[in-house]
Amino acid sequence: MRLSSDPAARRRLALLGAVGLLALVAGLAAGRDEKSSTGGESPAARAPAALDRLSLRQQVGQLTISTFPGGRPPAYIRRRLRAGETAGVILFAANAGPPAEWRALTRSLQRQAQSGALVMVDQEGGAVRAVGWAGPVAGQPAQGSAAEVRRSARAAALQLRGVGVNVNLAPVADVAATSVMAGRTFTGDVAAKTGAAIEGMRSAGLAATAKHFPGLGAAALNTDDGTSTSVAELAPFRAALDADTPLIMLSHAVYPALDSTRIASQSPAIATGLLRRRLGYDGVVVTDSIEAQAVLDRSNVGLAAERSIRAGADLILTTGSASWTDIYPRLLALARRSRSFRERVRESAARVLELKRRLGLG
Repeated sequence: MRLSSDPAARRRLALLGAVGLLALVAGLAAGRDEKSSTGGESPAARAPAALDRLSLRQQVGQLTISTFPGGRPPAYIRRRLRAGETAGVILFAANAGPPAEWRALTRSLQRQAQSGALVMVDQEGGAVRAVGWAGPVAGQPAQGSAAEVRRSARAAALQLRGVGVNVNLAPVADVAATSVMAGRTFTGDVAAKTGAAIEGMRSAGLAATAKHFPGLGAAALNTDDGTSTSVAELAPFRAALDADTPLIMLSHAVYPALDSTRIASQSPAIATGLLRRRLGYDGVVVTDSIEAQAVLDRSNVGLAAERSIRAGADLILTTGSASWTDIYPRLLALARRSRSFRERVRESAARVLELKRRLGLG
């Protein structure tokens, strides 16, 4: 996903206090310890009570991330959060400016969601920063050694947590030299730096997202702009798993060696076969922006979301304010009439609830 401060353009493409912060850090650490003791048990099996407290409408809601223009949540966002019909929001630079505005906005969102909202930003560093006054100041290519990456990730995470952000859609785990992604990727030991960034964020209570699985580094075209092909580069994602990354973002590129027809975000072979089964990942899998041109080249956003959930994604990331109204009713209708799809929804909702628990939400 490419950072945008213009929600209209996206649509066209179809404090906490110190005690609270320490509790969140402890929650993330406890979540990591708990993961190692589950013996492969599924999220749904680990959290049946939390799932059973949600209606089907609310379970489907946990599979969507919403967005909105401006500095105040509009009525439809407030209603959605109160009803539990979205897992949270992604915010952009146009949503808030100085720290006080960010704090006021995220507090307003959490009041509506009864402190249960994921609040995401895209904060890679350099030019790709939704929160312009927060770090990392340098882009990923210039962030230095793994130790320096860890320190800058932690410092930035403390700034973001201080204004109520709890999920960062970073780091970029792609391996690139001369491709379209070269200005946004780590140089040198990409795997080590990917792991370091995730560890730095986790130490400050911020959930990181390794992207764009299984690697966008060979792409000649950003998938925001059209269909592109790439090759899998798994070493950084293995490092992300070793660092206990809470989220992984699926690419919208085509990987002919893995699936000759479907983009990664809609490919069961990639999202389930490779990421879940072969690599053993059981955290939250989020799509890149569902309004990307590579997606719209194939279908509308509603059908794209269905395909992604069926393939194994847990969260549909919308960056256009109208998209939820096409996606949510479609997923809900499918869940009502299909037992197998209801189970798919339940599985993903459980992973999202587990992420929220680790973040101390709800």
